[in-house]
Amino acid sequence: MLILQEKFNKQLGHLGLWRIEEDERAMADGLPLSKAESRQLSGIKGQGRRIEFLAARRLLHQLSGRELRGALVKDEFGKPHLEGSDHHVSISHTEQLSAAVAHPAPCGVDVQLFVAKIGRLAKRFMGEAELAQITDANRLIFQHLVWGAKEAMYKAYGRREIDFRDHLFVDLKDIPLEKGRTTGLLKKDALEIRYHLEYRIWERNYMLVVAVKE
Repeated sequence: MLILQEKFNKQLGHLGLWRIEEDERAMADGLPLSKAESRQLSGIKGQGRRIEFLAARRLLHQLSGRELRGALVKDEFGKPHLEGSDHHVSISHTEQLSAAVAHPAPCGVDVQLFVAKIGRLAKRFMGEAELAQITDANRLIFQHLVWGAKEAMYKAYGRREIDFRDHLFVDLKDIPLEKGRTTGLLKKDALEIRYHLEYRIWERNYMLVVAVKE
């Protein structure tokens, strides 16, 4: 069920959320898949993952506003593209939710359920400057925000060999906890890309982050 559809980033981008309540048959009903997508789906084990696969494609089609659906295809690096569209797209899944964005500029999205165990992994994806801004009051939120922002930037960049701790950075200075905007940076060797980040806590249980290349 579509629960969010809105424009963002100066009304240039489209963001959507789908609450996954349907079974596989209902999710597939009226959703034409390309031959490549059908092969992909047949190779996915586990009903939950199959439903997520279908939900992302249904949501992107909803955001496109087109009558005829374009297939979701992936390039050599695994970055998704919507057939017949000039917009960049990105998708994400977590428990019971699917997220998607489309934007004229390279973009990425991440949605995740809050989990306490993220604290054990924080030093693997957060740099010293980010860790220094963590307090007891913002710990869980900022850890999920940084992870989500770096996932979104990684997807927007669309290439491999990026280390989340050493190559991706999120500005946490003086930003609100519940919802806000900030900036991110991808820096590796001579490469430097800045990203506009928008984030929000959704229904108290999820962190939703969008990244757009500036």
